[in-house]
Amino acid sequence: MEKNSIALIGFMATGKTTIGKALARYLGNEYEFIETDELVIKLSGKSIPEIFSEDGEEVFRQLERKVCKNVASLEKIVISCGGGIVLNPLNISDLKKKCFIILLTAPLHEIYNRVMQNGKEKRPVISKKDSFKDVKNLLNTRQPLYDSAAEFSIDTSKKSINTIIKEILEFCGML
Repeated sequence: MEKNSIALIGFMATGKTTIGKALARYLGNEYEFIETDELVIKLSGKSIPEIFSEDGEEVFRQLERKVCKNVASLEKIVISCGGGIVLNPLNISDLKKKCFIILLTAPLHEIYNRVMQNGKEKRPVISKKDSFKDVKNLLNTRQPLYDSAAEFSIDTSKKSINTIIKEILEFCGML
């Protein structure tokens, strides 16, 4: 089966949504942009912080799994995957059937600065006490999972959106 979709994975604040939207626009009307976290919100009727605080991370991961299974079956899509999508190997297995798996990265200090700009209250896995340490520990825990899932990796910290899109499309043979 030929791959014709792109799944963007990576840690929070690496640019998955921004790059994903731009990439879908570049590919034209036949491509749709999908964000797994937004679909989890629609499915649950709650914000992600509410899901974490009221129902727990396990419920969030179950919702995320359901969403991932559904979107992985679609054609001609660009998916911005939630940062923890790699925690379940079935998610990656499903995505690899039709999607190129592209890892977006950034240095720790850049990620931390972006998270703080966005507001850490939007990030339920970040505590209020030592945010930098939380970001560092979580990134270190997830990095091997990102690396093993990725078919291609690109650092988003010092490149323009257009350059990143071009590199992704060249890798996918879509340029």
